[in-house]
Parts: sequence; C-alpha cells; structure tokens
Amino acid sequence: MARRVVRLRGVTVLLGRFPALARADFDAFEGEVVVLEGPNGSGKTTLLRLLVGLVGASEGEVAVFGLDPAKDVASVRRAATYLGHQAMLYEDLSAEENIAFLGRLGVIDAERARGLCDQLAVGRRERGRRMRQLSAGQRRKVALAATLARPAELLLLDEPHAALDPEGKELLDALLADAGAQGRTVILASHEAERVRSVATRRYRLSGGHPKELPSC
Repeated sequence: MARRVVRLRGVTVLLGRFPALARADFDAFEGEVVVLEGPNGSGKTTLLRLLVGLVGASEGEVAVFGLDPAKDVASVRRAATYLGHQAMLYEDLSAEENIAFLGRLGVIDAERARGLCDQLAVGRRERGRRMRQLSAGQRRKVALAATLARPAELLLLDEPHAALDPEGKELLDALLADAGAQGRTVILASHEAERVRSVATRRYRLSGGHPKELPSC
C-alpha cells in the first residue's frame, strides 16, 4: 500500500471568524496527483497553505509525512514546497540569474530547472531576460520549473495553469503526470476541472470549506 503523505481529520481553519476550512477530512498518498476543485473562496488555497504551516488549524489533526506542519515547520518545508499565485522570484534578475542563485543556495537543482524551462518552451534567450520583462506566462513557467526542480517529495500548486497558453498547459500536465510516476505527490488547486481530470488520481471538491472526495475519473 502506498505511503500516506497527508492526513487531515476534522480540521477547521479560521480566518478571523470565518471558517475557511470546516471539519475537513482529506488524504493524499505517495505518487498521487490530487486535484482540488471548487469556486473561489471555497478553501482550496487555505488547504494548501495549511500543509506548509502558513496558516494553522484551530481544531482537528493535521499530518504531513507524519509531522505537524504548525510545530515541525522546518522539517515539513524540506519535504514539501508550495507555489502560490506569485512567482517569488527576483523581478530585477533574469530568469537564468534566479535559477543560478537558487542553485548556489542548494534550494533547487539548477540544471534540472533549466531542462524544465526548455520543456516548457522557455529557452536560453528568454531566460536571459529580466523576470519583469517576460510575459505572465513565461514568468509562470520559470516559477513552475524552479518549483519542480526542488528536491521536495510533496508539491503544492495553487492554480499552476494560470497565465499559460494551451500548449503550456499540456506541457505542464505531462510534467505533473511524470512527477506522480516518479513517486512524488502533487496536490493542486484548479478551476479548470475538465482539463486536469486527465492527470488526476484523486479529486476533491470544496464547498464552504469542506472537501468532498469525488468518484474516480
């Protein structure tokens, strides 16, 4: 049986007085590509952020690789990585300079990131430009390449297809499927439910902060 990577039981997360997650149960196992569906405000982003300790639970049990992300933040963040809506790269540096810098810090495998950029159609010429000079789609591709080039076993991606053209979305789908085949666990939030079902091994729909597992595709 595959190793359990994420386990939530009866989890509530309050943002102010608002329950962004309400008595949520959720599971993800090694090698799965888990898709979170649901409208804006349904709790998808909160669930992802919870798993790396960016928000805390007011009640319930949260375990990531058997660890509590609120207490074992450093250990969880070595094993898991989160890409939100922002690229979190230096806008005044080129894409190549960002990749090289993160590589020197040991955060990513720089050669792997360059190869992923090539696969996502961001070639050497584009990587020589400052991030702020790239299109939104190109910036997103560089951020995705850097994220996938981390040594993390758990990838948490918030709307990873945003700003990508149709070809870029198909290329990303292939990379996500590859990640799962390599034994990594991918949890992604998406409002493009139809397109990501082809790579999903498990699907949840969130409504009012409550995730409900959907039938297999």
